[in-house]
Amino acid sequence: MRTEISSIGKQKAIASLLEKAGFTNEHPLTITEKGECAAAHKIMLEGIDFDLVYTPLKHLGYKAVLNVLGDLYAAFRTPVSLSVNLGISKKLYFEDTEALWEGITAACNEHSIKHISLDLNPSVNGLCISLCACGVQKRGILEKIPASKSMDLICLSGHLGAAYMGMHVLEREKVAFMGTEKQPDLSKYKAVLASYLNPEIKPDTISRFIEAEVYPGRGYFLTHGLGAAILQLTRDTGFGAKVYVEKIPISSQTFAMAEEINMDAVTAAMNGGDDYKFIFTVPIEKHDVIRKDFQDWDIIGHLAKPEVGAALVTPEGAELEIKAQGY
Repeated sequence: MRTEISSIGKQKAIASLLEKAGFTNEHPLTITEKGECAAAHKIMLEGIDFDLVYTPLKHLGYKAVLNVLGDLYAAFRTPVSLSVNLGISKKLYFEDTEALWEGITAACNEHSIKHISLDLNPSVNGLCISLCACGVQKRGILEKIPASKSMDLICLSGHLGAAYMGMHVLEREKVAFMGTEKQPDLSKYKAVLASYLNPEIKPDTISRFIEAEVYPGRGYFLTHGLGAAILQLTRDTGFGAKVYVEKIPISSQTFAMAEEINMDAVTAAMNGGDDYKFIFTVPIEKHDVIRKDFQDWDIIGHLAKPEVGAALVTPEGAELEIKAQGY
């Protein structure tokens, strides 16, 4: 039997969700951890950022938390608090909200979130997920972050384009998901589907750099393609940037799916979305450390003189201007 949220009441529903997850409802801005604080805010809208026809609610809750925590990690902060505000439409029952909340708390526990708050509100336009996260870092660590300079390495935390390909698979099969006929066999697309529906961020992303005494000058969380992040990097630093096509990591599954839908895989990496990967700029003096201790990262380019702009360098040496909407 399904339970309408209106039959429980807002406060009881919130209390039930928090109690089952082992949290108390506290405002995140009351945290007292020592260190320099930063905040990140994200809103995810049904029909724009996700489609409930093929997105499991637990996966969505988990992914939504990573979406906001990624910005904190990119700012070299460790997340400590999360404020969750959900706009719930009438088509969602309390059990649906519980499934969403289960994914949210799973991500919170995985990333050691110490403080959490929750609010529920009605929505007439589908599910809305609004998240605000706070993160901290010791002032002494932040003081070690160097100013950007030409030839800083651009380092990437994983392969790109798979999530965009996974979304294409789901959109293509959407009619089948909505119908009553037998569900499609998507087993051969498992890798790209996982990249889209269930991305991962390693909780030790920041601590690894600190332990290796590598302090990135700039960091960006990739949710709208590599191109958008590189353009933002050039705007923020005032330098140009060169990214080498053959250095961009793209999985074989992504290449296969791109060929299937007649799309260039590099285009998917540059302009796709939901990769949930990071780029950090690292002083070139740390090249050997990156090669030795960060073998799961790729050096894909470097900062350059301002007049270079944002350039994608082909294997033949041609420099193509990077353009990206970032939306």
